[in-house]
Amino acid sequence: MARGFFITFEGGEGAGKSTQIRRLADTLRAQGRDVLVSREPGGSPGAEAVRHVLLSGAAEPFGPQLEAVLFAAARSDHVEQVIRPAIEAGRIVLCDRFMDSSRVYQGVTGNLDIDFMRALERVTVNGMVPDLTIILDLDPAEGLRRASARREHGEAADRYEKEKLEIQRQRREAFLSIAEAEPDRCVVVDAGQPEAATAEVIRKAVLAALGAMEAEPVGAEAGR
Repeated sequence: MARGFFITFEGGEGAGKSTQIRRLADTLRAQGRDVLVSREPGGSPGAEAVRHVLLSGAAEPFGPQLEAVLFAAARSDHVEQVIRPAIEAGRIVLCDRFMDSSRVYQGVTGNLDIDFMRALERVTVNGMVPDLTIILDLDPAEGLRRASARREHGEAADRYEKEKLEIQRQRREAFLSIAEAEPDRCVVVDAGQPEAATAEVIRKAVLAALGAMEAEPVGAEAGR
């Protein structure tokens, strides 16, 4: 593979992104593919330094605009230090959250100006738009139940898990709206079905996308 392939996983709290990324990574590696798994916020040393500030809620009192800027700073470091080099080296990158989470969490439910969010995205993504985005769709009430069940030894809910159900519902609709607006990039997968069934749907979608990319004429990826 001359050029790598960038896959992001999106969705609400408790949708099973980490689990499905792990399963997909195992599947792709078993086929002999070179896979890098990453996450946001985080994924690079600079971005990981910002992760705790964001998820602990330490930045919350300063408002969604500052949070969006912190996410953007973390993403820029992640893209340039980790994602872009991996893609240029021909690797498959699987990332737990990316630009769509900012669109939804800070843009939609943070009520931030759309032009402000677009400007941040343009600068921080810097052309590194995902080739494929898997949106795990789940009833928010079930997602919060799952998120609560996975926490261990009285661990507190993070900055976003603790928010009200109505906000979680708004985020679900926002993710679905993104998928509707960008059907060539986004695939919506029912995360309410059994884990193995969800994994199989994702596997088929990813292999189809990889097959289409690998079938492109030599040099066609330069325009992507």
